Amino acid sequence: MNVVNLAEKFALFSDHWRPRIVGELNGQQVKLARLKGEFVWHHHDDADELFYVVRGTLRMMLPDGEARVAAGEFVIVPRGVDHLPVADDEVLVLLFEPAATRNTGNVENDRTATDLERI
Repeated sequence: MNVVNLAEKFALFSDHWRPRIVGELNGQQVKLARLKGEFVWHHHDDADELFYVVRGTLRMMLPDGEARVAAGEFVIVPRGVDHLPVADDEVLVLLFEPAATRNTGNVENDRTATDLERI
């Protein structure tokens, strides 16, 4: 059993929108990411996605409005729901989602992350 220190893990990388795997359980992955700016509108056909904000404030744009998620809060985006993560200032997030979930969901572009690093 390993204890994971989030501050230590976040200190290992500084790039944005590139999740790192920090744990796995029951076919799910725990990932950390630094976010800054606007991502891309996308959805995940077969996966719900949890965003837990460790630091900063995340704006999750949705077709019918916006959810503001502050440090210490999380939001779950249900499968099939289009969403656009926006970080006006740098945001540190913990993601919890099925292992096969691609960060850009139904979209493939230069921000699509493959072969995620384990830290």
